[in-house]
Amino acid sequence: MKRVAAPHLGTIKMRLTCPFCGERDHQEFTYRGDASATRPPMDNGSIEDHNTYVFDRTNPDGEHRELWNHTSGCRMHMVVTRNTTTHKISNCEPVGPWTKALGGKS
Repeated sequence: MKRVAAPHLGTIKMRLTCPFCGERDHQEFTYRGDASATRPPMDNGSIEDHNTYVFDRTNPDGEHRELWNHTSGCRMHMVVTRNTTTHKISNCEPVGPWTKALGGKS
């Protein structure tokens, strides 16, 4: 039986460079959400602010920072800067306590 690619994906081959494991196919990773969203403080009693954080997301056209997890590899998180139109990856940076050791920003 011949496998058919999903029509909306076509022949897109995305490769992410894990800061810990190196370059890998995007299927080893899980998209975890918008990396630019800012969580409101826990002592903020406004349900509208928390609702906006959880449910309201933009669908940008162009460069976007996303949080990805290397689920089939080292299981570490990273922030990926990806063009949502072309799927071109311009940057992958580590997230967490190992960031400074690997030369990351945050």
